[in-house]
Amino acid sequence: MSDPKPRFTIRPAAPDDVETLVNLIRELAIYEKLEQLAKATAGDLHKHMFGARAFAEALIAEVGGVPVGMALFFHTFSTFRGQPGLYLEDVFVQPEHRNLGIGKALLGSLARIARERGCGRLEWAVLDWNEPAIAFYKSVGGVPLEEWTTYRIADEALDRLTQFAPKPE
Repeated sequence: MSDPKPRFTIRPAAPDDVETLVNLIRELAIYEKLEQLAKATAGDLHKHMFGARAFAEALIAEVGGVPVGMALFFHTFSTFRGQPGLYLEDVFVQPEHRNLGIGKALLGSLARIARERGCGRLEWAVLDWNEPAIAFYKSVGGVPLEEWTTYRIADEALDRLTQFAPKPE
């Protein structure tokens, strides 16, 4: 009797995966109704993930050698804990490959990486309307942070804020 669930693999992304990552990011943006914000190019990802200074890493999930999901993450640091952490920027599994354990395997792989690197926590944000994701995160032990609100400064506001920085000597 054959296994009814397709076998999958999780592996670190390599420089040749940047086009795949861009495509998966666009699929995620469409799902999240944020397609207009998905501006990352293969060149952007190559520079910032595999260039002289890598800011982020990713894991790729494959079924039969075909990419079907990804988790993009980077290091953080907790001043209170005095130790590093991992921040999961985005995780995505194509809808036709959900409920096969791929998302759980991606998060489990990130947890293993976090522990191997001496990290004390794994964090992420979720859109408050995304009930399936919230239920999934709770099922693996994720808890929402009470009393914390995420703030962001970008684009023109970020440029304006630079005026308050002291001039370099």
